[in-house]
Amino acid sequence: MKINTKIFGEIEISDDKVITFENGIIGFPELKRFALLHDEERGTNVGIRFMQSLDEPAFAMPVMDPLLVKPDYDPEVNDELLAAAGNVTGDNILVLVTATIPGDLTQMSVNLQGPFVINVEEHKACQVIVEGSDYPVKFPVYEILQAGKAGV
Repeated sequence: MKINTKIFGEIEISDDKVITFENGIIGFPELKRFALLHDEERGTNVGIRFMQSLDEPAFAMPVMDPLLVKPDYDPEVNDELLAAAGNVTGDNILVLVTATIPGDLTQMSVNLQGPFVINVEEHKACQVIVEGSDYPVKFPVYEILQAGKAGV
């Protein structure tokens, strides 16, 4: 399918790349179909990717693997909350968190409290809220990412 996005212009998304959020995402329950976009030359192991809505082409969120900035990220999530993502296992799970990228990049943060859980085999996903204060909504990441680039 072709969509005309605000950020990427016209792009082609194959049906096997569509990720379905049965219940939508927090704040946007009507948005149910997404695709993950990244720089093809750099591959999927880059920091920032975009979760592009297929229902609203003007809507795309920057997302990243939380383990890049918090290697011990391992929130406990009730299995009932994951039901919309299908049969999630250690082999088929992809966890991503939204990134906030303000004009002042030193203020960049990720939301560790509301991760997206994606079943890469079934192309189903859900967003969950992690209980407790171990994982903040605004976890600063600029210095962590800079240290990673420098090989520190």
